[in-house]
Amino acid sequence: MARRRVVLVTGANSGIGLALCERILSEDNQIHLCMACRNMQKAEAAKSELLLTHPGADISLLKVDVGNVKSVIKAAEEIKQRYQHVDYLYLNAGIMPNPHFSLKAFLSNLLSRKVFVMFQTGQGLLTQEDWLTDDGLQQVFMTNVFGHFLLIRNLEPVLCQADCVSHVVWTSSSNAGKSAFSLTDYQHSQGQESYSSSKYATDLLSVGLNKHYNNKKPESLDPMKKYLSCTSGFGNNYVTLCKMDINVITAEIFYQELLKLQVQMEEKNKVGDYR
Repeated sequence: MARRRVVLVTGANSGIGLALCERILSEDNQIHLCMACRNMQKAEAAKSELLLTHPGADISLLKVDVGNVKSVIKAAEEIKQRYQHVDYLYLNAGIMPNPHFSLKAFLSNLLSRKVFVMFQTGQGLLTQEDWLTDDGLQQVFMTNVFGHFLLIRNLEPVLCQADCVSHVVWTSSSNAGKSAFSLTDYQHSQGQESYSSSKYATDLLSVGLNKHYNNKKPESLDPMKKYLSCTSGFGNNYVTLCKMDINVITAEIFYQELLKLQVQMEEKNKVGDYR
């Protein structure tokens, strides 16, 4: 009997993650689906919803908070105990800072040349507040970028084998930010720049992941392009390509900086060898 392929989706209990799980089961009901979620009550409800439309589907749940270093490491260890190989890993979980009306920014921009942009885009009307994790990292950066990086690094034994390399896919509903990159920005940035930097960081890491993992397969997608799922005005679904404004050298530098940060978090948390 052929081994069932294992598909793992983070942030699988709602939104894009849940829709992705539904689509995967519709395409192949013989796979084993692992829904990796932070809130297990919502995960149970999502699993029940999927089983209504796909009775008999092979679905399991995994508790993981990609915004917490120790939770990621613990979840990775559990995955390695459960499975000998993960065939598809969808990095979907993510958060946004809470937007707040800024009276100070509004009054400051009201008499400036930025007033038209402010009313057109909301920039200057709203600020987005990020916060620090217990490890001293910005929560958005930890959740959207570094948490998934740690997960992949700790899953290397089941993602990379001598005769097979798994598909690692980053899902996102946002376009790339174009802010300048430095690791310090992601650890200490505040307000609107925090989220745009995080979006840019996901693109940098996406390119880095493709170089270090997916490009080992001849059928890999173009690592320098986003594959956007769209719907026409007539309700027809299609995929379009969007070239990312990313320098491969910058992506590699970013990847190496994440490796250094990984070592720092290892020393701080004493959670074992990240490899």
